[in-house]
Amino acid sequence: MTSPHVPSVPIDAVPAEFDAAESGLGTALLLDVREDDEWRLGHAPGAIHIPMVDVPARIDELDYDAEIYVICRQGGRSLDVVRYLNQVGFEAVQVTGGMVAWQQTGRPLAGDGDEPKIY
Repeated sequence: MTSPHVPSVPIDAVPAEFDAAESGLGTALLLDVREDDEWRLGHAPGAIHIPMVDVPARIDELDYDAEIYVICRQGGRSLDVVRYLNQVGFEAVQVTGGMVAWQQTGRPLAGDGDEPKIY
């Protein structure tokens, strides 16, 4: 899910590592806005987890100087969060295809189970 009014990038444009991530352009954060149960099933290593409904209350956990990649399951929630973050002064982009595309492209997953699954 995308919108012509929301900056978006495909999975292959997202930095591969987010452990105190330093992209070639400066600090980058991957913000996962899915619900707790979705997060436990599998998430990108190094991602920050703030469910969509909690983003306004937890905004101080984000860095205004970072490029923020916002991801959800398939793209709907991340669109809304990117709109909000950009309105309040962040530089945020939506990751098209979400965690489903992340997993399909073979990107690493972490989770609470033996074998993380997003599908």
